[in-house]
Amino acid sequence: MPILPLIVTTPALPTVVHLDADAFFVSCELSMKPELRGTKCAVGGRERGIISSASYEARACGVYTPMPTKLALKVCPDLILLPHTVGIYSKKSREMFDLCETLTPIVQRNSIDEGYLDLGPCGFRTAEEIQKRVRVLQLRIWDDLQIPTSFGIAANKLVAAIASKANKPKGFTVVPPGAEAAYLAPLKISVIPGVGKKSEERLAAEGIRLVSDLFTRNERELEALFGRGWREMLAMARGEDDREVHTEYEDAKSYSTQETFGHDIGDFAEIECIAKRMIDELMPAIRTDGKRVKTMTVKVRYPGMENSTAGRSLVEATDLEAPFYALVEPLLKAAWTKRRPLRLVSVRFSSVEEKGTQLEMFAHTDEKKRRLAAVLDKLNAQGGNGVVRHGHQLKQGQD
Repeated sequence: MPILPLIVTTPALPTVVHLDADAFFVSCELSMKPELRGTKCAVGGRERGIISSASYEARACGVYTPMPTKLALKVCPDLILLPHTVGIYSKKSREMFDLCETLTPIVQRNSIDEGYLDLGPCGFRTAEEIQKRVRVLQLRIWDDLQIPTSFGIAANKLVAAIASKANKPKGFTVVPPGAEAAYLAPLKISVIPGVGKKSEERLAAEGIRLVSDLFTRNERELEALFGRGWREMLAMARGEDDREVHTEYEDAKSYSTQETFGHDIGDFAEIECIAKRMIDELMPAIRTDGKRVKTMTVKVRYPGMENSTAGRSLVEATDLEAPFYALVEPLLKAAWTKRRPLRLVSVRFSSVEEKGTQLEMFAHTDEKKRRLAAVLDKLNAQGGNGVVRHGHQLKQGQD
């Protein structure tokens, strides 16, 4: 006998909201370059880099993430490439979720560009009132931050997350309580978490293309397809989910940046300067987040795509550049053993800690340096050419 969708008991109001920012990295860049809105643009590396985010206009031409930049320029010759702006993404993310917390204190920050809100404790009495308040939030995020977002509203996290992706960009989809199974039934089976491209192809070969196709199969057939997880798969197809929205979330465990060169570079001094500039790019974001870091890892990549890494930790975590400058030369020598020209170099900070009481012997001196660094961060954030902290920030040929 085929298995029919169950009628499940659901809350009277759709109080779970899923926020999904639209093309987040690109949107952050366009908030500073509004004249580029409506164009085919993408955030990515240079000619041999990777596309990390593409505008919807560029996606319509076949640009996707993570497409090699070289291929993206072939499928979309008039693509406008935007470099990563260090620090802007985490800043915009914090501001976006801070606005969410003006609506409800229960906000779960899943990642830099998506999360859940629980409106249950807010005392809303009607679904219409909930929709109105979420609409206001969506408009405020756009007005204040110039970040377009899509929202899904439902009785649980699973359906809200699926709904938020239904009408991007600037989508707004509401699934009434009790309508979860009916909403999911005509959708592609790939909307179910865990069904990736390969699983979708395998299920299509078995005649299962839509969520509703699952309900034409009996228990034995479902077990053959999904193994012991068939009951969980069936529950998700019905739109069942009892997970709660929680406010605890893990901050970033690392900070990193990388640069893919337009041509291979074999000069050690030049690579060393680039790595030190990467420290200068990352450390202001670390200070802004109220963190300190202890471990630095340097990665190099050869033209044949072979990678090599080396890392080292300080005795104590810090949010100052100088202690890590001294590590650049030995880490590069340890990682760059073949001494062939390099295609890419990256710097990554990990062992992230909250700022605490300074215990080191030179705490007073370091606090003075920290205040000076904060002033320089503020000046650099104001735009223009910025403030040169050290000689390595002067690129070759620059006076």
